[in-house]
Order: sequence, then C-alpha cells, then structure tokens
Amino acid sequence: MTRLDRYIGTYVVAGSLLVLAVLVALFSVIDFVDDLDNVGRGHYTLLRAGEHMLLTMPRLAFSVFPIAALIGTLMALGNLAGSAELTVVRASGVSLARLSLSVMKVGSVLVIFTLLLGEFVVPTTERLAEERRSVALSDEIAVKTQYGFWVRDKRSFINVRRILPDNQMGDIYVYEFDSARQLRFSSYAKNGYYQDGKWILKDVQQSELTPEGIVRRNLPEAVWESSFAPDVVDAVKVKPEGLSILDLYRHINYLKDNGLNSALYEFAIWGKLLYPIATGVMIFIAIPMVLGWLRSVGVGQRIVVGALLGVGFYIIQQTIIHIGLIFEISPFLSVSVPIMVFMGFGLWMMGRVH
Repeated sequence: MTRLDRYIGTYVVAGSLLVLAVLVALFSVIDFVDDLDNVGRGHYTLLRAGEHMLLTMPRLAFSVFPIAALIGTLMALGNLAGSAELTVVRASGVSLARLSLSVMKVGSVLVIFTLLLGEFVVPTTERLAEERRSVALSDEIAVKTQYGFWVRDKRSFINVRRILPDNQMGDIYVYEFDSARQLRFSSYAKNGYYQDGKWILKDVQQSELTPEGIVRRNLPEAVWESSFAPDVVDAVKVKPEGLSILDLYRHINYLKDNGLNSALYEFAIWGKLLYPIATGVMIFIAIPMVLGWLRSVGVGQRIVVGALLGVGFYIIQQTIIHIGLIFEISPFLSVSVPIMVFMGFGLWMMGRVH
C-alpha cells in the first residue's frame, strides 16, 4: 500500500467510523426510549433496558454501515477536495482510475469488516440481548441455553430447541411430574404449532413411567393443553438477521426437511452475504459524486445528499425484499437487484467525470 493509499484510507475510515458512531448512537437512543414501556414488567429494570441497548448496537451498526460508509467517504473526499489536495493529486499525474483504486482498497477493508461484524459479533450479541431481556421480562422462562429454552408450566417442564415462524416450534421436549415430584411422562415432538388456544404436536414419541415399567407410544398428532403461549416464544426469538450464516443455513435445511416455509431465512442469508458488498458500492458511488457535481458544495450539502441516497437505497432494498417475499421471487435476485442498480448508477456517474 502506497503513501497515497494510506493517506486517503485514513480519511475514509475515520469519516466512516465517525458517521457510524453518530448513526448507531441516534438509533440506539430511539430504541431505548421505545423500550422504556417494558420497564417494570417482571424483573426488567432501567439498567436491563440500557444493557439491551448496548447489546443491540452491533446489529444496528451492521444495518447502517453502507449509509455510514457513503456519508463518511463523501465527507473525507470532500474535505480533501475542499483543501485542493485532490486537485494536486490529479495534477501530479494520478489518474481517476488510480485514485479510485486507492479509495476502493480501504473500501474492501470496510467490506470485510462489515462481513465479520455480521457473521461473528451480531449473532452473539443479539442472542445474548434476547436471552437476558426475555428472562427479565417473563417469570415463565427459567433458563435459556444454546440448546433452547426451558419453561415451567405447573408440574411440567418444557424444553424447546427450535423456534420457527408463525407460532411454530421444533424439537419439543415435555417432562410431566406428579404431585410427589416423580416423573410420569416424557414426551418428544418433532414440531408443533399454536392454534385456537392449544398446541398441536406432530410426530410425538411419549414414554409413561408406571410401576410395571415404561410404556412407549408413538402418535402422529397430539393436542397439548398448556398455559405456555406464543408470546413466551416471541420473547426469546432471535430475528433471522440476528443469526449467523451457518445458523441460517441449518435453519433453512431444517425447515425444508419438515416441509415448512423457509423463504424468510433464505432472504436473510442472502442479505448477510450480499449486504457487505453494498458497503463497497456506497464507497464507490461517493468517488464520482465528489469529483463531479458535489465538488464545489459545502460539507453540509454532501451529508444531506449522502443521507438521502443511503436512506433511499435502504428503502428500495427493503421494499424489493418484501415484494419478493409476497410474490415468491428469487431471494438472491431480490437482494442483489438494488445493489446492482446502484453500482450501475455509480459507473454511469464515473463515466461523466473528467
């Protein structure tokens, strides 16, 4: 990496991280204020709400990173252009392609950073945030581990390994005790769903402990009357965007194997894979914008333009994703189209820079 690369890279990284910090702080405060309605429920205190806000910051950072990279790069290159440093660089014989390469070198670093953030940091913090929040909010949840969560329902203890969309669960273990605290029934259901105030369990394997021995039953379907309601499931559910690529892949396979709709998770996994590329595209777009029609404007105007363009990208992407979900369009196509459109827009603007 040459001195030019390091010099430009320092400005771009500093600008992007500064904007990222501001955006994450802003949206975190908004979420915190919205979460104050839950303070006082169960053991959910103001301190717990603050803890939840801190743990969800990585997810917010991942979500707004492309916008932060665009605004940060506009600010960085704009400052260099305003002090005539970019003019000196171009006058010294550095071509537009070479200058763009310097910017995109640091852009590739930020793309990798976004990918690592979404794959390793976000899943851990999101899972911890939902676990601690759900335990504090609900007295029914005894403990939540990597093997699912445990719930007590009178004399029964329920362990749910998988939480699925639309009030469905998978890998359900139910242990029922009698008044003498002796285990009477041990049941396993491959999956189940909530309907009309009760759970319908599928592919049930039940073992009854009697004085004469263990009686085993296999039932294709069983009705389970329980006060355990879907709102408890919702309290511990980690959203698809909070899962790692590997967890999403496993979840998709599980849903397909059980004949369940996996579209939501397929969109999430393509989003995880392609969203970091959007960070690089936003950085690329900033280059012709600064060297072209934003060359002589102030930093405030650059921030406004960057914010509008970044928010516009986010709205367009989310709209296309929801349309894709409704009309069952290819997840890859739905997620990638906005990125390709904005990349084409950047190439068009680059061709107009002289």
